[in-house]
Amino acid sequence: MEIRIIKSPAHGTLDILLRRKGSGASTPIESVDAVGLVQGRMIEMVCAADVAEKAVGVTVEDIRGNCPQNMVLLAIFGDIASVEAALEEIKRKEKEGTPEW
Repeated sequence: MEIRIIKSPAHGTLDILLRRKGSGASTPIESVDAVGLVQGRMIEMVCAADVAEKAVGVTVEDIRGNCPQNMVLLAIFGDIASVEAALEEIKRKEKEGTPEW
């Protein structure tokens, strides 16, 4: 699993992600100070999305794209502190190998 954070994403970067989000234009993304990017296998990404949403008030979207290795990309949108907390919780759960992970 790979994890990155973009603090204060550029307008163009947000445009790329918003055009590719799985839920389409019907789900608005508001107040984006940071974007967490998490890439991995489908099973890991479903668990990571669940952990992030339960940990703090963030919006998680799958990002559509083609990857020859069949990896899935999640974007976690929110304020910087919330995105950082969500990513830390994902890392902690993965490291611990907790049952719900």
